[in-house]
Amino acid sequence: QVQLVESGGGLVQAGGSLRLSCAASGRDFSTYTMGWFRQAPGKEREFVGAITGSGSRSYYAVSVKGRFTISRDNAGNTLSLQMNSLKPEDTAVYYCAASKWGTVPASPSLYDYWGQGTQVTVSS
Repeated sequence: QVQLVESGGGLVQAGGSLRLSCAASGRDFSTYTMGWFRQAPGKEREFVGAITGSGSRSYYAVSVKGRFTISRDNAGNTLSLQMNSLKPEDTAVYYCAASKWGTVPASPSLYDYWGQGTQVTVSS
């Protein structure tokens, strides 16, 4: 069992930056692939990126590649999402999620645990 709590969301102007954090409780954090997803009003939950358990590999959606960076601290049981050059279309509720799959899944259905989400709003 893993419990996830996101923080760091807020309101930022276009071109600005935000850093989201996800604190995990429970055992064996390093065995989980960790992902970030987002969901805008009226839209389906969308894959943002994910990182392997060791932190050696990360993958990103095309829409955020080069602007967002995922990192993790396995000793501290935390996951981060650094978001730079933010755009109004990045506005959404952002969720962190944990998956026991050894690969790096992009489908929300392959993630076992979810946080409650944190709102990110980018003004134009």
